Amino acid sequence: MVLLPSQSKKESSDSDQSNSKHISSDSSSSLSSRSFSSLYSQPSLLSVPSLSISSSQFEHLSNTYHHCAATLTGHSSYIFCLSLAGNYLYSGSSNGEILVCDTNPSIQDNYSTQTIVSQSCSAVKSIVILGDKLFSAHQDHRIRVWKIDNGTPNKKYKCITTLPTLNDRCMKLFWTRNYVQVRRHKKCTWVHHVDTVSALALSKDGSLLYSASWDRTFKVWRTSDFKCIESVWNAHDDAINSIVLSNNGHVYTGSADKKIKVWKKQEDKNHTLVATLEKHKSAVNALALSEDGSVLYSGACDRSIVVWEKESSSAGQMVVSGALRGHKKSILCLAVVSDLVCSGSADKTVRIWKRGFGKSYSCLAVFEGHSGPVKCLTAALDSSIKDDSGSGNSYLLYSGSLDCYVKGLDNGNGDKL
Repeated sequence: MVLLPSQSKKESSDSDQSNSKHISSDSSSSLSSRSFSSLYSQPSLLSVPSLSISSSQFEHLSNTYHHCAATLTGHSSYIFCLSLAGNYLYSGSSNGEILVCDTNPSIQDNYSTQTIVSQSCSAVKSIVILGDKLFSAHQDHRIRVWKIDNGTPNKKYKCITTLPTLNDRCMKLFWTRNYVQVRRHKKCTWVHHVDTVSALALSKDGSLLYSASWDRTFKVWRTSDFKCIESVWNAHDDAINSIVLSNNGHVYTGSADKKIKVWKKQEDKNHTLVATLEKHKSAVNALALSEDGSVLYSGACDRSIVVWEKESSSAGQMVVSGALRGHKKSILCLAVVSDLVCSGSADKTVRIWKRGFGKSYSCLAVFEGHSGPVKCLTAALDSSIKDDSGSGNSYLLYSGSLDCYVKGLDNGNGDKL
């Protein structure tokens, strides 16, 4: 767990302007090259004012650096995604494995070791949990649905179905109007993704599953019968890397085309584009929303986390508030818990940011310990810890990396996550 004091430590912004290798996104590039193009940094986004507190406002930067409290073993390949559901932490890797571990502190024997619960032939890019079902997005263009069974030790989950389902495919097969052009001389029914499924998100009530893909589309699926009910084709000009949903029904997609798009489902109609957010000068890799949906955070290869806030006007459009700087390489993942923003980077570190007075942010901690880029994060308030001292809340924070390890992070006082 992380115990964060009421009076946060402050950290400087880092606007490192060293020359970096430019990697342009190409929708026709191979899967392997596209998988790692986000690791290369591009010049910092200097056109946006910094929201992080200056170096003159803190005394000892070294005091804000902490290390991992626990390393969870079991993976033998790159870790691409994490999901925390209750006491269980799920992780997906590049070799198609999904592992789970019980994070309950009383289960000491299982804490450091993860158990393989499912195996497929394709890299796992995203995981979401809904009740007793686990949805996993894969590089082979498919979404798999697994029946969770944690009651029997070492028992693997059963794959209930693969999306699109056989019934969905057959229903669309014989009608010409159900086909779309996916590349030159090739057509496919609109229910199929035709490239890596990069991200998943659930609606607030859990009735809908959203999937985003490198094929530039996002699709909507009913979780009751797994039917694909909508496909937004050519939503972006390049691969979609991230998708997040607000409680009021807005859908945000971040893409390698450097844009963030905002979508809204009209009553009894499909999703329509309501805004395009353009500020990043490189591929957008990660998005995260504040709990009330009023603040959007976006991370890209320009090493900056752009903070977008809703205008006070009735329209409520997102406008740039500023940027959080400090990472030395591409931002690869973001997570929001309570009033904290967590960021993982190709520079192998995790940073925790807290909003202060006005629109300023301070970096509470910089976590080191990974030997590879930090590809995914998951965070939650630790409800098992009740802090009556008033010093702060306790949080669960886990990071997954291309070094093949999942780490629970430490606040410098020996407290485990």
